[in-house]
Parts: sequence; C-alpha cells; structure tokens
Amino acid sequence: MKKLTITVSCLMLLTFVTAGTLWAQKKGDIELKAVAEIEIEDFNAEGKKEIKRVPATKVVPGEEVIYTIHYTNSGQKTTDNVVITNPLPEHMRYKDSSAAGVGATIVFSVDGGKTFATPENLKIQDALGREFPAAASDYTHIRWVLLSSLPLNAKGQVGFRAVLE
Repeated sequence: MKKLTITVSCLMLLTFVTAGTLWAQKKGDIELKAVAEIEIEDFNAEGKKEIKRVPATKVVPGEEVIYTIHYTNSGQKTTDNVVITNPLPEHMRYKDSSAAGVGATIVFSVDGGKTFATPENLKIQDALGREFPAAASDYTHIRWVLLSSLPLNAKGQVGFRAVLE
C-alpha cells in the first residue's frame, strides 16, 4: 500500500486571506484546494436574516476564520493511506472542537507536528517540567487520516475554525 501525506500550510492560507481566499496544490495523486472564509449576517430575498460565508479578504483580531481544504484524487488509481496535515500559524488560535472531516480520524499536535494524539491524550509541560492536559489553544497542527481508500476522482473536504489573535 502506498502512503501519501499532505501538509497544508495554514500560514500560507492566512497570507492569501489578504490577497484572495483560495489556493490549490497538487501533491502526488491528491489535488488540494483551500478556502478561507468568514461568516456574515445578511438578508435573503424575503428580507430574513441569514448567516452567509464570504471570502476572508480582510480579517481583524478576534475574528473567526473558517478553513476548508477540498481534496480530489486526480491520479491514475485508488490512493490508500491519505493523511492531510495542517499547521496552525502562530497568530491563529484553533477553535475547540471545530475540526471536521467525514470519514477521517482527527488528531492534533502540541509539539510542532512531531507527534499527534487525540485531545484527551495531549499534554504540555510548564517551565518547571510539570505536565498538564493541553488546551485547544496549545495546538500547533491538525491531522486528518482518511479511514478508507480514495478512489479515482473521489472528492471530499476537511476543515476547522481558528480565531485571529
């Protein structure tokens, strides 16, 4: 079985937030397209308020950004063991319990992407070496491990929310 690991740079996403909200990358057989959006209140045709997502062209501190990574198997065959890893930039704070990905196991890192675990198994150390449970604000990376093979031309998406500090 072939293992494919993909790293998406959230810092790159944040950089593109000011110039646009979309970027694409091809890594082996998997094509990625990342989108950064914010939610705004708007009125629909009937005059009722609704929440709508729009490109995150300008983000201010305290504002929540919704990152969605769309993936497609554009290779020549089914791809096994797809792993998508997304580092969180230092100016973004992960919003607790916001990572999503149907058909994927989601794990996190608090050590710069060296190790990954579920939230209840993540620990951090203070300056004295004492160990404490990690908080969502301690996360440095998010990883989605697809639970099944990705057939040719199959598509999906994973995502999370983060707040600009």
